Amino acid sequence: MTQTAFISGASSGIGEACAKALAKEGFRLILVARRLPLLEALAQTLRNTYNVDVHCLELDVSDAKAVEDKISSLPEDFQAIDLLINNAGLAQGLDKIHEGNLSDWDTMIDVNIKGLLYVSRFVIAGMVKRQRGHIINVGSISSHQVYSGGAVYCATKFAVKALSRAIKMDVHGSPIRVSQIDPGFVNTNYAVTRFKGNQQKADAVYEGMTPLAASDIADAIVYCATRPAHVNIAEMLILPTDQTCSHLVHRDDQEEVTHTPRKEAHESCS
Repeated sequence: MTQTAFISGASSGIGEACAKALAKEGFRLILVARRLPLLEALAQTLRNTYNVDVHCLELDVSDAKAVEDKISSLPEDFQAIDLLINNAGLAQGLDKIHEGNLSDWDTMIDVNIKGLLYVSRFVIAGMVKRQRGHIINVGSISSHQVYSGGAVYCATKFAVKALSRAIKMDVHGSPIRVSQIDPGFVNTNYAVTRFKGNQQKADAVYEGMTPLAASDIADAIVYCATRPAHVNIAEMLILPTDQTCSHLVHRDDQEEVTHTPRKEAHESCS
């Protein structure tokens, strides 16, 4: 039986890599993001390359009514979602708490927490009814460690960890699985988003070290999703070899320090 996967934040980065990896495995795909042209281009590539069924949803996951309406009106062939990948998320700025931009805080909370909640609410209900499914939440090393300038972002990722664990408790006794994948430095557009389009600051994040690729995280997600039904990978922390923790990164030709001297290179976790 062909399985159906729902991927939020699928227009780029880890979400796009997951779409490609799951298409290769033969999954039917629901690709979700705000940028419909990018989704449609990706969908066409996947159809041509892997001969899979793909449905695109232009959706802001922080809009609860839109999430409910779009999920409830999926085409019949896409309604039974077997795999939910809650990947949509972002960071904004690196301000200390007493200097924080309130709009940035709202955006991170709305997408990283509320967006995950809204999508989960309406997808997991169907999984419980069908008594099958797997939820994979993309967290971060920031689900484990905090750092100066990242208080609100880290708080949202700690919330993802709490939700992952609580969701598993809520579906206890059913065959539904819940996993969380926590990346460290991944070379995606994450840093560009954090620094609001400043490519120079974004490039500095990965200077002198080798970060993970989005495909590395997609490989881990596919691994979790394709284990036998009795195996649930609850949590996986994935770091590049050059990274030991959120604030300790080895960089070639630079003095090893526990706090990166360049503010813009302090942290860039998905």
